[in-house]
Amino acid sequence: MLKLARCAFAAAVAASLAIWTTVSTVSAQGGFPDKPVHLIVAFVPGGATDTFARQIAPDLQEALGQPVVIENKPGAGGYIAWNYVASANPDGYTLLLAENAVAISQALYKRSKSSFDPLTQYDAVAGLAAAPSALIIANNVPAKTIAELVAHSKSVPQKLNFASAGIGSVSHLNFEVFMDKTGMQAVHVPYKGGGQAIGDVIAGHVPMTISSVQATKGLVDSGKVKALAVTSAARSPAMPNVPTMQEAGVPAADVELRFWFAVFGPKGMPEPVKAKVSQALAKVMGNNAARERLAKLDITPDVIDGQAMRAKLEREIKNWTRFIDAKGIKAE
Repeated sequence: MLKLARCAFAAAVAASLAIWTTVSTVSAQGGFPDKPVHLIVAFVPGGATDTFARQIAPDLQEALGQPVVIENKPGAGGYIAWNYVASANPDGYTLLLAENAVAISQALYKRSKSSFDPLTQYDAVAGLAAAPSALIIANNVPAKTIAELVAHSKSVPQKLNFASAGIGSVSHLNFEVFMDKTGMQAVHVPYKGGGQAIGDVIAGHVPMTISSVQATKGLVDSGKVKALAVTSAARSPAMPNVPTMQEAGVPAADVELRFWFAVFGPKGMPEPVKAKVSQALAKVMGNNAARERLAKLDITPDVIDGQAMRAKLEREIKNWTRFIDAKGIKAE
């Protein structure tokens, strides 16, 4: 009898602890967020992802009712930020605003010793938007069209350089696709982010790069650089005088050449927290004022839920793996 009583008492204590833990967890989730939310960007200020983050941060702060702090953690082609978020507490207070690079790099480095895998280390929260990129060149490059640029590259004694936001970044692989389709050859110069890459193109230190329309529009309008083509299927409303790649004579590609933006969190985020962040992001992207601001930068809202975003990430990794393998592209 004593033994049975002890067992019953132990079972009751265990049940009470389980109930207390559940109630505490639900209570904590119900209060989310009760402190600032950190939105991590893998590249330096001035690039596509950073520009987008700063466009939506004020509206997201209002939707969540807490400050949204943008943290730039550049370096290693994005891996510093990606691993930082992957190892963070999955409580919803550390989120990653990511772009195609998180899929491209996974395809590029699939045989490396890196253990990073966004499909197993992240929870996809929501897909947000898409935007085209533009191929821009320095003003000291004697070309006004894609055809002239390709001809110029073949006439100089040494190969031209092209800048990118880093190895495995969207700008890097987009330029690889461009070279594959035109037969042009150039030497890759990776930076720690799109802002630095664009800065050196403005200064004339590097002849060219491919970067987002939102990051380059003002520079093109002010005459600091020249835009030769955009990567969208139709002309960009933000750069109506700039032809598409196809109009400029570049054959269509099988991979996505637009930027897409999405939010991810560390694996294991509670479903109520993910739902709250997802709902807040959907509210932001549906806000007329935010949509008007983004439209001026040619960013189109394309909101999908976490499950659909994960499926998109899987497709992106497969598509870029196919291209990278077929062309024999290697990480420097």
